Amino acid sequence: MTIRIVLADDHQLVREGLTALLGREPGLEVIGLAEDGAAAVRLVRQLEPDVLVTDVAMPGLNGLEAVRRVKQQQPMVASICLSMHGDQRTVVTALNAGVSGFVLKDASADELAHAVRDVAAGRIFLSPCLMGAVVDELRHHHRHTDAATPLRPPQTLTAREREIVQLFAEDLSTQDIAERLHLSAKTVATHRENITRKLGVRGVAGLTRYAVREGLSTVDPAVTA
Repeated sequence: MTIRIVLADDHQLVREGLTALLGREPGLEVIGLAEDGAAAVRLVRQLEPDVLVTDVAMPGLNGLEAVRRVKQQQPMVASICLSMHGDQRTVVTALNAGVSGFVLKDASADELAHAVRDVAAGRIFLSPCLMGAVVDELRHHHRHTDAATPLRPPQTLTAREREIVQLFAEDLSTQDIAERLHLSAKTVATHRENITRKLGVRGVAGLTRYAVREGLSTVDPAVTA
């Protein structure tokens, strides 16, 4: 049976390259390409693939938020995140978002194909070099919490609030965000006030640091400090 894939990355060259690589693998077919997270969510809804393969860091709606929305709307679709970054926080955040696989972008085509087949079969796949980060997090979790406690507390922000945090972290103005999301500037400003109060942070710099920490953005927080 052919495994049908939707692929999301904001770089056209990467999309085309991965499509060519996966297309050479028997039993795998890329049926849709998306340039950002919002397009990925729409394509998954329209095409009903077996697997979503998405970059983590994309403008507008990042890969992790796209995965969260896909899991809510179509929980049978397995997701794989691709990233240049294999740090502990990014990997664990992705797993908590609902991904079934996490593959570094310097992995081989064989490794990515293996990941696609594994998650399509209901298994978890991590690039081998990432296992240490996950094991370290589990050890830390069991040392400092009750074993029944989730790895991280539930999300304190709504999907809309996380989207707005990402856009502020990407240096969009209140008016830019309002136009992007088809909201009034007053509504965006109200969201920002609610978000900063919830998180206990101040200004765009605080929102950016939160966005980077939670995997919503890869912007360097020092830039806005």
